[in-house]
Amino acid sequence: MPYAPADAHVSFTLHPDHHPGVLATTSGPTSDAARSHLHDRGFRSTGPDTMVLARIDREEPYYADRAANELARYGFTVDIAPELQEEIDTEWTWTDYPMPWCTPEEIRQVSADAQRIHDDIATRRLTIHLHANDGHTTVAVGTYATGVRRHVHLHGEDHLRQVSLTFQDEAEALAEFHSQYTVAVRPGPAPLTGLEQSVRQALCGKTAPMTHTPLATPPIVAGPGEHEEFLDHLLDSKPQWSKYRTWSDETTIASHESLTVRAEFDHEARHRTDIAWTIAEYDGPVGERLWRGTITAGTPVPFIRAITDHLDDPPSAGTTEPHVPLHEAGWASASHPARTTWRAPDCSLTFEHQPHAVGDRWTVFGGDNANRPAWSIRLSPGAPQDLLAQLTSIAAGATSPPPSTSRRSSPLPRLPVPLPQRHSRIR
Repeated sequence: MPYAPADAHVSFTLHPDHHPGVLATTSGPTSDAARSHLHDRGFRSTGPDTMVLARIDREEPYYADRAANELARYGFTVDIAPELQEEIDTEWTWTDYPMPWCTPEEIRQVSADAQRIHDDIATRRLTIHLHANDGHTTVAVGTYATGVRRHVHLHGEDHLRQVSLTFQDEAEALAEFHSQYTVAVRPGPAPLTGLEQSVRQALCGKTAPMTHTPLATPPIVAGPGEHEEFLDHLLDSKPQWSKYRTWSDETTIASHESLTVRAEFDHEARHRTDIAWTIAEYDGPVGERLWRGTITAGTPVPFIRAITDHLDDPPSAGTTEPHVPLHEAGWASASHPARTTWRAPDCSLTFEHQPHAVGDRWTVFGGDNANRPAWSIRLSPGAPQDLLAQLTSIAAGATSPPPSTSRRSSPLPRLPVPLPQRHSRIR
């Protein structure tokens, strides 16, 4: 293993064009040793003093942290930028992961296996002969340059790609692939996914060209202390809300005088994706819960104010349907049997509905990636339609206007309208 004097320095920071990729900058007389060690950990050189870590599983902060810790043990001076440290400290989850039974460690192992397959294809250690689409994802058959069981069938894309079958004979592997996918079979490897293109551009030290998806504008995020200030203002300005402290000073509960609404605030929520607020409405003081919502620490205060104002004074019936403000603001929509997604023109905000979800059925989040949101508001089934319309109105007003005001030639898909819910009356 390399040994380095104290004058060898390595700085880690987030990649400016490929989030959450990591840049490593080396300096000092023994920087070559540091670069050799980083190369073993997946970093690739893009200049005399810079290296990039870009992965298809979006786990760059995790692996950069491991590399930084090892470098520090070997005597290198290591510096981690604050924004990267925040990414390292944040426990991200895959909200739509197709294997929900996997633990975080198992998910990371599946992703690491997929990364190795990706690297083997990129370095031509694994040659892809044929590919096809099985109706859900991409499948392929290929041959490793070395190994006992050299011929493999692959299933999936990006961080979900796996070896599904292995063969000792190439002819058998090809024949079985043709037998399974028949007319869907195409020669050679499948076209690169958008993520694969972005990773390869980053590893080459180039900025990925703009595709049909516009570059995202960084979402607005609440600053430190803003939620605390809002809680104090709510309790001071609205006497119908009463403050209760639990046995621990970490939590404050705000209870409405109707005894049907309860908001719990976690003072210890630090990272922008930590749950700071848990709000619930009930069908009477001792009735069934109608709906529940969670709000993370980075959520802008206007969204929280809209929720508490709604609970204070629910509007009368006839409120605009949730999708209308987004439609009028020019948000792009995408429909799938499992969800309907609306995305702001500048990609800074997203609104999502999962009609069959038992837990979080309605979600508003900052950014355009549900797996790595800047912040999120998640509402359970039963969330009132008028509250959803208020949230979408605020979201539509917080984003940039659409680049064109021309009307679309075909109607946009409409979000399903939830069943009317009975609201408690304020005494």
